[in-house]
This record gives sequence, C-alpha cells and structure tokens, in this order.
Amino acid sequence: MADRAQEYAFFPAEVVHTRRLGPTMLRVTFGGAGLTGFASGGRDQSFSLFLPHPGQAEPLLPYREGEGWFAAWRALPAAERAVMRSYTVRAQRTEPPQVDVDFALHGTDPADRAPAGPAARWAADAVPGDRVVLLGPAVADNRSVGFRPPEGAGTVLLLADETALPAVGGILEWLPAGSRALVWIEVPDPADIQDLSGAGEVDVTWLVREPGSPSGLLTALREAELPGGDTYAWIAGESGTVKELRRHLVAERGLDRRAVSFSGYWRRGASEDRLREEAYAEPS
Repeated sequence: MADRAQEYAFFPAEVVHTRRLGPTMLRVTFGGAGLTGFASGGRDQSFSLFLPHPGQAEPLLPYREGEGWFAAWRALPAAERAVMRSYTVRAQRTEPPQVDVDFALHGTDPADRAPAGPAARWAADAVPGDRVVLLGPAVADNRSVGFRPPEGAGTVLLLADETALPAVGGILEWLPAGSRALVWIEVPDPADIQDLSGAGEVDVTWLVREPGSPSGLLTALREAELPGGDTYAWIAGESGTVKELRRHLVAERGLDRRAVSFSGYWRRGASEDRLREEAYAEPS
C-alpha cells in the first residue's frame, strides 16, 4: 500500500449531468480535466466531497498537502468553509475522466418528515457546470476501500440500506466469476430497487422500509439460512443497525469477527458534521 501522504489528493471537478434513479436516489456525474489521476480502487471506495454553500460559485477550501488540510479547513468560519461529506464512488471512467456518485435525497420531498441536509439539497438542485472538489485516492490501493475479503473466502454476505446501495453495486461488479454473494438491501420506496448484477452468482433480497418504522434487516438476517464454510460479511448503513447485524453474525451465527467488515455511514438523529466534531473531540 502506498505511503499515507501520497494516497490522496484534491481533485476539482464540475457536474456533467444528473440522472434520477428513483424517488430517493440521484446519480450525479462529475467530470473535468481536474479529475485526471483520480484512482478509485473500486468496491466501496469512499472519498470526501466538498460542496459550496448557497450563493458561492465554488467550495471554499484551503488546499494544503498532507494531514494539515483538515485543521486549516476547520479553522475557516463554519458558514463559509466548504460543506464536507463522505460518499462512495459508484463508477469511474478515465476517457474522459468522470466519476459517478449516487446521492440519497432524504428530506428533499415536501412530504418528508425530516429536513434535508446540505448535500441532499445541493444534489437535488445540481446542474451542469456546478463546481465541487473531491478529496480522493491518487492510488487504487488505499485505506478508503473497506471491502477486503480474505483469500479463500467462500460466500460473501452484503447487508446495507440505501445509503450503502452504491457501494453494494460497486462490490458486486468487482467480484470475480465463480464467487457467490448473498445480499440484503433495504430501501424506503419500491421504486428505489435497482437491477444489480455481477460476474459472480448473486442473490439479492430487497426490503422496503415503511415510513417511521425500524429497519427490517436484522429480522431478515435472523430468518435467513446462511451457508457454512468460510464466509465474509460486509455491513454498512445506519450505525445502530450495523452494530446489531454484526453482533448477530458474530455472537449468534459464529462468524469470526475478523471476517466481518462494518461501517456506520450515518447515525440516526446526528448529522455528519456532529459525528465529525465528536470524533475530533475524542482524545487520541
């Protein structure tokens, strides 16, 4: 793996076009010469996306090399510094350089109970030419790829909500022929169901979450018959649900905890800004 200081770089980009995937999901394609050298590792490759505030032509961001950029960004006035959010690369093309990113548009419908966050609002209004900055991988083998099944792993289990749906799509397209994946994905609307496939044997179970209801992923997993042998699990979505799913697989199903990768993409009742501040305040 590359040296930490050389793994990531800033990549200015602009919106090329947008495409609605369903009531909840919108795909934004970013492009521009500034994306040359962006080196997605595929699978669940994550990156930081910097967005402008309303009225700004581009995100306000201190371009600093190495780890010092975060402190410089944080020192800027909160109402002016670029909005920073974490996203997954859904697809990448190099000629011309383009990156597809799928946004969950929670709160942008007037009927939604919770208000939209700044990234969802930005995506819902995005038009070609809108400028952004990506802080992403300059090498394909980087720390922001979490899906790393051990050599010889048999069946792959994928459990996710709609926020991790782009990562699931990337993982399935990466899996080689001959592999087997059992997938459970929960979405808020039947029209958000997508056609997912890959070179391997893929069995996808879609769950539709009722408004205001808790996640049904744990119930579905408990009722499922899982294969024996060497199994690798990848879980992503709401952090509380992710913890419950991991606990079930390790404590009740007997999976080796080292064979379970998990990531809380969001936490109910907390914004990403709040989570980042909490992490920043934790003693090192």
